[in-house]
Amino acid sequence: MLKSGFTTGTAAAAAVKAALTRIVSGADPGFVDILLLTGDRIQIPVHCCKQISGCRASATVIKDAGDDPDVTHGAEIGAIVTLCLAADFQERRDVQKSKEPLNITITGGEGVGQVTLPGLEIPPGEPAINLGPRKMIIQAVKDVLDELQIKQNDKVDTVCVEVFVPRGKVLAEKTLNARLGIIGGISILGTTGIVRPMSHAAYEATIASSLSVARAGGCARVVLTTGRRSERFAQSAIPDLPEIAFVQIGDFFKISLEAASQKGVSTITLAVLFGKAIKMAQGFAHTHAAKSDLSLVVLSEWATAVTNEREFSRRLSLANTARQALSMIMESHPVLISDVGRRMIASARRFTGENIALQGMIFDYTGKVLYNSEVLNF
Repeated sequence: MLKSGFTTGTAAAAAVKAALTRIVSGADPGFVDILLLTGDRIQIPVHCCKQISGCRASATVIKDAGDDPDVTHGAEIGAIVTLCLAADFQERRDVQKSKEPLNITITGGEGVGQVTLPGLEIPPGEPAINLGPRKMIIQAVKDVLDELQIKQNDKVDTVCVEVFVPRGKVLAEKTLNARLGIIGGISILGTTGIVRPMSHAAYEATIASSLSVARAGGCARVVLTTGRRSERFAQSAIPDLPEIAFVQIGDFFKISLEAASQKGVSTITLAVLFGKAIKMAQGFAHTHAAKSDLSLVVLSEWATAVTNEREFSRRLSLANTARQALSMIMESHPVLISDVGRRMIASARRFTGENIALQGMIFDYTGKVLYNSEVLNF
């Protein structure tokens, strides 16, 4: 059974709780207990904790993503916490205050990205610390103060929290943050606080965020690609569109088309490699190999209908890979690629409805455009 982990938001909340515990009790906790957004609790080990001054301390936690292939797995997530007396606190423009009598301010330090584009749940100018993690951080602060019975009459007016990620800027280069307008580091994320191994939720959330950024940036047309290679090919083929208009959807064919439709996109271009085009043409909602067969047998049936050459279709059904099948098609019956393209668009139409223009592009494995529907189909 695959092991679950915890999010960067949970790690940040744990670091906050450890640092605040150090300030108010003088103890270095080996573990802290964190309330997740699900209502459950989890114990998080503390990596290190140190006193900076009488009312200031820092702590870090090592992010554990479990068996999920997360770029932040093993990353150090930290927080510097400062207790401020009423007379010492001066309001700053870059902080977010809670509406509670106790002010809890949350800022982003080293390695935490800054939001620069509209369309995300955090507005431009704010650190990329999502609402879920902010809620967990506030709860962690209250837990410590409640447990140690520190109230307003102890003259604690404000708790200042600065979240930091020492290698955040480097880690961010392995994410889509820059595409989303998150600059300078990673995002502090988490909708539940727990990372489920191989969960699709994070990828789906990234797709939705990318589409939101594209719409907020004025893009009525988006180009859906399945990965970095097809995206690179699409950007070369359609150079006049801004980078935010290109959205990597992975294997999420149905979900991405539905999300684009719901966000008010007027034109969708599907720009994919031939292997993915076959799966999309067959109408699979999810195109991962584990979810759908490449089914060159089906492709061979289409070939029979298009070419009426049964021997060619038989040989096509015996191809080992889509790449081999494509080579055979290009040698004798390239018209079959257009048939796959038309079927791909027809499948996409099932997930978009009738009011969105669709365009299909199919590339070979070097980036050559093999099919372009050109006229957008309504």
